[in-house]
Amino acid sequence: MTYETDMSEALAAYKAGRLTEKEVLDAFHNLGMTDLGFAKLDHNRSLRRGFPEVVYCEGKSIQQAKTILTVLASRHANVLGTRASEELYEALREEIPEASYHPQARLIVLEREPLPKDLDHKIAVVTAGTSDVSVAEEAALTAELMGNEVMRIYDVGVAGIHRLLGHVEEIRSANVIIVVAGMEGALASVVGGLVEKPVIAVPTSVGYGANFRGLSALLGMLNSCSAGVAVVNIDNGFGAGRMASIINHLR
Repeated sequence: MTYETDMSEALAAYKAGRLTEKEVLDAFHNLGMTDLGFAKLDHNRSLRRGFPEVVYCEGKSIQQAKTILTVLASRHANVLGTRASEELYEALREEIPEASYHPQARLIVLEREPLPKDLDHKIAVVTAGTSDVSVAEEAALTAELMGNEVMRIYDVGVAGIHRLLGHVEEIRSANVIIVVAGMEGALASVVGGLVEKPVIAVPTSVGYGANFRGLSALLGMLNSCSAGVAVVNIDNGFGAGRMASIINHLR
């Protein structure tokens, strides 16, 4: 039983005369949110935004995150938990055996009803180095769950620019490009200067001391001289994947 199914059944009951106008309005109000005391789950988000509420698991107790994910899974076909630990996943497996865990991306994914993907409109996820892949995988898996075909092009940073140049045509074939880079974050500017598509830059906390845990990459990307480069927060692969998905579905 999903939230959309519940809504449809309430409307059918009203149309058949089994619910009054007040009762159907009350049903809509009650169906739209679940109050757990420590969290208020926004079920209506799947209709407003096209995807159910995503759970940021870090900072929540195992029991809190488990309860939230379990309730969401009872109302929605697809559910995503970010910054999730393996300990949380093990606690969740009894409740949601269909869920999978991606340790590198730290994602818990429930995908009962895969969204259709337009193979002619792809998202490219490009990293500067292998150390950036955990954030890149968070972006790539988020975009895939939200109904996008994703190309992964990893370890093509500016320290060996020939590696990037060997993939230029592939990158240009994408509809949206996510560039993930730490250190000084230069790769986003380089890619932005080679393509006519929107570039979403993700600074990572990868780098030595003067990287300031991603601040130098963030400032470098914000100061990019390449037009068409937008920047999300440090290590925010989910935010990049979600934004790329929204752009990729525009027609």
